[in-house]
Amino acid sequence: MTRDQDRAARAVAQWRREMPGLPLEGMEILGRIAEISLRVARDMTEPLIAAHGLQRPELDALLTLRRAGPPYRLTPTQLYDAMMMSSGGMTSLIDRLERGGWVARTPNPEDRRGTLVTLTEAGRALSEALVPQIAAQQTRAVAALNPAERKMLAELLRKLLAAL
Repeated sequence: MTRDQDRAARAVAQWRREMPGLPLEGMEILGRIAEISLRVARDMTEPLIAAHGLQRPELDALLTLRRAGPPYRLTPTQLYDAMMMSSGGMTSLIDRLERGGWVARTPNPEDRRGTLVTLTEAGRALSEALVPQIAAQQTRAVAALNPAERKMLAELLRKLLAAL
């Protein structure tokens, strides 16, 4: 990518022209992170999940349940905590996944009032089919960096995230 194709660089250059002296390092870094996220979602992940009639939050829920390990179930609270989403949105998300046959609500044996969201065989099969494809796409997305650079970037982003 050339500098003139980089939206963050263009925005920073415009702000430097309009408001000289403004500290813009954060804008440039966070703008690039946002652009990368947008491009990966738009160009790579979204077409893959749309082919299966899913939306991004639905895929995230399926993958969260799958990576939880057997028996592939979580409480709705555990699920939305792991996905960083609101509890209100979780109910409709679980409803959509249940209608699609990807998950089932089951009674929580540890809390008679509660339910568990359990990955169905269909949900498990779909998530297991998609994970290798998504991992391959993500690997291609960072292929411009060598292994040491990828490790360094991952650590720097971890440090930045921890500070927030």
